[in-house]
Amino acid sequence: MQHITDAVVDATISPEDAQAVLDDAFARFGRGEAAMQARVRTEAGGVKLSTLGAVVPGQGVVGAKVYTTIQGQFTFVILLFAADDGRALASFDAGAITRLRTAACSVIAARHLARADARVMALYGAGVQGRMHAVQMARAFSLGEIRVSDPYAPPTLAEELQAACGVPVRLCAPEAAVEGADIVVTASRSTTPLFRGEQLAPGSFVAAIGSSLPHTRELDDAALRRAATIAVEWKPQTLQEAGDLVLAAPGALDPARIVELGELAAGLKPGRQDPQAVTLYKSVGVGLEDVALAGLVWQRLQGAAN
Repeated sequence: MQHITDAVVDATISPEDAQAVLDDAFARFGRGEAAMQARVRTEAGGVKLSTLGAVVPGQGVVGAKVYTTIQGQFTFVILLFAADDGRALASFDAGAITRLRTAACSVIAARHLARADARVMALYGAGVQGRMHAVQMARAFSLGEIRVSDPYAPPTLAEELQAACGVPVRLCAPEAAVEGADIVVTASRSTTPLFRGEQLAPGSFVAAIGSSLPHTRELDDAALRRAATIAVEWKPQTLQEAGDLVLAAPGALDPARIVELGELAAGLKPGRQDPQAVTLYKSVGVGLEDVALAGLVWQRLQGAAN
């Protein structure tokens, strides 16, 4: 069984490749042609083991991601199997896949829920995920400015991110970053809301991806109340894990406004309908994303070998 490193993943597929295969995977899931296995977390002595997986027959793959969390640090591995005969195909160092797939899914959600003329992006948290979101959003939308709020940002961040995105980048205080922003990405480890929901501009789109724990949140109740549509990857997992939703006050979260990303991708539910509406995407990360992306890498490598 082949082992595929992060470097090989980065050399084999692009963000646009990731977006395309994930859009197809979610559309299949929305039509009932794929299935997911919810995340299971097991912990002892400060060491946490997590697993999640998916079955995607239409893409020819089955698999699971397994990872450890120790002192806030993650180590990811994906195991991939063939859907036709169940044979083991490959194992993956899944850091690159995790980085690519999270931002790619935010772009997919944004294509359905953000305004096509979005020009200003606010980014809260400029770690690995935040930077990848800036890169992928800048390639998907004609951004004119990226504002970054990150108390831990190194002095060179704005210059580095501007070079990576081809868009002017400036560092801002939290309250200044969100004002008038068309796209807002929260990719922090904050346990409390990063800004007041009243500050969101009419017509803005928010991708909240920083937390997958039920006791932490990046968005407040005002942001939830203002959202005309709240997209999630998979309701059974998100409604258990997403503190942004779990901690919502009674009445702040209308279940009728929650749609799954697969329903949007399959055309079963409408995306943005009002140019002035605030829309929201809450991500926790699901196994479908990891397995679909690993499958694409595997198939590309087999094509290159043949």
